[in-house]
Amino acid sequence: MNRAESRPFGLPSAAALVVANMVGAGVFTTSGFALADLGSRRLVLIAWVVGGVLALCGAISYGGLVRRITESGGEYLFLSRTVHPAAGFLAGWVSLLGGFTGAIALAATAFESYLFPAGPPGWLPAGAAAIAVILLTGLLHGALVRLGVAAQNLVVALKLLFLLGFVALACYLGAGDGWPGAALVDESRGFVLTAFAGSLVWISLSYSGFNAAIYVAGEVRDPARNVPRALWLGTLLVGAFYLALNTVFLYAPPPAEVAGRQDVAALAALTLGGEQLELAVRGVVILALLSSVSSMIVAGPRVYARMADDGVFPRFFRPGAEGAPPRTAIALQTGLAALVAAVSQLSELLSYLGFLLSLSAAASVACLFLIRRRDGREAVAGTGFPFVPAIYVGATVSLGLLAAVHRPAEFGAAVVTVLTGLVAYLQLRRRN
Repeated sequence: MNRAESRPFGLPSAAALVVANMVGAGVFTTSGFALADLGSRRLVLIAWVVGGVLALCGAISYGGLVRRITESGGEYLFLSRTVHPAAGFLAGWVSLLGGFTGAIALAATAFESYLFPAGPPGWLPAGAAAIAVILLTGLLHGALVRLGVAAQNLVVALKLLFLLGFVALACYLGAGDGWPGAALVDESRGFVLTAFAGSLVWISLSYSGFNAAIYVAGEVRDPARNVPRALWLGTLLVGAFYLALNTVFLYAPPPAEVAGRQDVAALAALTLGGEQLELAVRGVVILALLSSVSSMIVAGPRVYARMADDGVFPRFFRPGAEGAPPRTAIALQTGLAALVAAVSQLSELLSYLGFLLSLSAAASVACLFLIRRRDGREAVAGTGFPFVPAIYVGATVSLGLLAAVHRPAEFGAAVVTVLTGLVAYLQLRRRN
């Protein structure tokens, strides 16, 4: 078996990884918090549209990057090779503490909230179910990588099928008398730019998995061709899907019940079909969140393994052999995510992760401008240069700054994360 044949990811598996990363906790929790901030369901849907357009710009731009650098490693590798090893290390640090650790904890925490809507039973401590799903998934991907990929693809297919069925059923049930919440008037409070930016940062977290395939590029067959395709195909599919889902989530129940609610999918199902439909939808969401945890435990450790290969992270995080999963890095990722799941709240994680991931992605896309300057226009062919990457970088940075005004505490936590990364880089560099 040659090296290309031994790679476990083809175009369908890479696209499934993108879909699994995107369709996670954010889409099932964000609209309730966004509606509480904005007071208008129409504005929330507009924010989902804007987020989708930005994600597609990001996917196209990342496709250009991965055509140049076809190895696993994601933002760490792009920034290390294009800007400076310190910039790459910071991106990897953000992935370690926020991009994957926090996002896995977010998905697992939402998993528990859907599994136990009234809170866990008395004999089970809060957070135990979230921690258990993280540990079990890490064990699967650390021991049996090919079985893990096959299971991942199956779960993604099932969750999309079931969620599309829910949207179709919601449309059918609303065809007669309409949805109960559709005719009700939203609370009017006007458009507030900082609030809209803050909600869009939350929503950008739901789209952030558009770049998932880059983290396993070195394990994808024909990565220069298949990874860019997986990025924009997965992003287009999920963007359309998000609009359909959130229309149901926002307009089926009364808006006063949706605002501030974290399990909006279950609320919409209860409104439309009673307890039986709510129970069925909770099961589908649980499946979706399980696949989200799984996909991030696949992607994240590949970044730390690459950093270890490059000597900017402890050597024992490298994979043991060619084609083997990075088991030590998977163990690190699993342990950190379980710890964060035990101590964090859902809404806090949404804002914190939104800041970190959007700014890290913007820095990576900005590498295209450096590549264009050094190597010429042909080096960035197919990226819509300069308009597509400029739209993504400019909008992402602007939204991050506006959202920082609206939620300074979470922005401060993101800044602290970056500063601790600088300290860690200097210490590791001195030691090496």
